[in-house]
Amino acid sequence: MRKTLRHEISPRRAAALACFAALWLAGCATQVQTYSSPQHQNLRLSAQQLSAGGLAFLTPSTVTGQEEDKQSLAYVFADALKASRPEIRFDSLPQTIGAVNRADLAETYRRMYRDYRDTGVFDAAMLRQVGEATGMRYLVQLKLANMDQGARGRLSLLGLSLLNTQYANMRVFCQVWDSRDGSIVWEGIDEVSMAFDTGQERRLTFRRIARRAARDLIASLP
Repeated sequence: MRKTLRHEISPRRAAALACFAALWLAGCATQVQTYSSPQHQNLRLSAQQLSAGGLAFLTPSTVTGQEEDKQSLAYVFADALKASRPEIRFDSLPQTIGAVNRADLAETYRRMYRDYRDTGVFDAAMLRQVGEATGMRYLVQLKLANMDQGARGRLSLLGLSLLNTQYANMRVFCQVWDSRDGSIVWEGIDEVSMAFDTGQERRLTFRRIARRAARDLIASLP
């Protein structure tokens, strides 16, 4: 009569294998999966006008409550513009604010920005003053409409989280205003989603997802 051989794993060996699997998974990280859907509308802006007129970044607005991210958003967009469109003259947000202060327009700028938050409209006379102070014809207004970051558990062992999905979602509006007549000449929107699986203490940073939105929207400029 033939006997069937069975190899049983001892509890000690099972625990060792479980620990090995936990350490291996903790060191794993998949590539970042990215999805974006940029859209834009060119109302009346040409590449020649943009190069000749120049751009100045205004203080971004946000409805997310993340006021501390506004300066980071403006910095990332200015950095991306410098890298991909070197032919366009521009003032970064600090340069714009400095020019406004030197022209003694701080109160005008504050009132213009407050009115925009309430109405979505910049006063034409105030825009003209800011444009003259910066020496740039076109003014860029960014709006952070949504920002969500977090993690979802994917795999756990003995109550320990071994693998989780880090994710981030961002929606950004971008408008280019003509300071000479107070009109919007170009506008775009981008919604970016990023995610990756990891067992490490890694997060998707604000700047990383903002760089993708900036690259998408700047690539859409004429």
